[in-house]
Amino acid sequence: MTSKIDIKTSTVVRNRWFERLIAILALINLCLIFFDLTYIAGRDFYLQVLPNIVRYDLIKGIQPHPETQNYLNKVTQLEEQVLQTALDSPQAESKLSQLRFLSHRLIEDNPFDVANKSGTLAKIKNEIRLHTNQQSARDAFNVFWSQTYLSEMGWQSELNFFNSQIKPLINSNYYRDIDRFGNFVNRFWVLDLPFGIIFALEFLARTFYIGRRNPSLNWLEAMLRRWYDLFLLLPQWRWLRVIPVTIRLYQADLLNLEPLRSQLNHDFAVNFAEEITEMVGIQAIDQMQDVIRQGDLARWLFHPETRKPYVQVNQINEVKAIATRLVNISIYDVLPQIQPHLEALMHHSIASTLNESPVYQQVQNIPGLNHLPSQLTEKLAHDLSQSACNNLIKAISDPVVGELTSNLITNFRDVLEDEIQKKHNIQELQSLLIDMLEEIKINYVKGINYSGVEKILEEASQIHQIISR
Repeated sequence: MTSKIDIKTSTVVRNRWFERLIAILALINLCLIFFDLTYIAGRDFYLQVLPNIVRYDLIKGIQPHPETQNYLNKVTQLEEQVLQTALDSPQAESKLSQLRFLSHRLIEDNPFDVANKSGTLAKIKNEIRLHTNQQSARDAFNVFWSQTYLSEMGWQSELNFFNSQIKPLINSNYYRDIDRFGNFVNRFWVLDLPFGIIFALEFLARTFYIGRRNPSLNWLEAMLRRWYDLFLLLPQWRWLRVIPVTIRLYQADLLNLEPLRSQLNHDFAVNFAEEITEMVGIQAIDQMQDVIRQGDLARWLFHPETRKPYVQVNQINEVKAIATRLVNISIYDVLPQIQPHLEALMHHSIASTLNESPVYQQVQNIPGLNHLPSQLTEKLAHDLSQSACNNLIKAISDPVVGELTSNLITNFRDVLEDEIQKKHNIQELQSLLIDMLEEIKINYVKGINYSGVEKILEEASQIHQIISR
């Protein structure tokens, strides 16, 4: 038994390490994808930080632009010529003349436009104007590439300025190959292919494993169990691989998304619950309003057997049962508790009636009998109230009285139904009930928007915490 547990544990550990390995490979692949997507826009930055990264130009089909490279080569030749024959030599003047001509062509042809780097050319022209204190870029290059200027300012310092400030800007220009379909060459698939093969094999193996564990699933259904891994196999829209990479890092315990997941679930539950609660409540109230508008309220209340396709839980007339229950509660529970108040009321009524009688007033004037009327009044009120309560309790228990009460309720219901269905009554009641339900509907939705669902979710969260403990 212990050996089986150890084997199972070691299998789980191996699977976890395999999942982490694949997740890390997917993360590396995603980093390469984002680097490839940002390489063109951030090429100047990458060249400054990592100069050797220029080798990646081969993947993007980037080549040095022939015109700008020829310009830089002429500058190098000028520097070499000056070292050999001095600045005032005819050979150096010939090189300077070529550079002035190439500078004019650089401004007119704008070879930076192909790489969408016209802003770089504008910066070059601005730098050379400021450095030579000229108004136009043409004049600035003519002055800069002249023997007089270089002699006065020092050709070494000026060429150092060019090499440090102007040359990197010119060198950032490039020419990009175009394939037979008219698109820029991109050989990123060469780097992506090994990852794609690994992901495809892992996807097929996982699909086979899922199919073996769930024989009821066909091949397609087993694939869809890991639908997000399909993004790892797409040759286009590679940035979508962020979805499977994030999921895999979370499943491999390399990325903690639990706070985000809990918050998303909470927000989704709040919004979904608010909408569902509002829809259910509003629909129920709207149905009640429709019943009232159609004039079916009295029939719906007093004749439940006609509620079709209304589903009844039992065969009881709820309206009659509620009326009977209210009568029983009133007589058996409420009446004994209010008997002292009933007795006080009867005592007051009897005393008020006797005070108006001349005989009662004369008896109060007889010595020794002046307290007798009040005692008799109290006794009479107590007996009457007690008798009334007892008679009601006995009467309600009498089968004959029960039958008479049932007939009374039935007759009351029929008469009430007839009166309600009279035009002036039903119109007024319908209007009042519809307005009342409309107010309930508005305040119901408003209450939900304020704090109803949020409070319920908080209570549910507290209950889950108690259960987890």
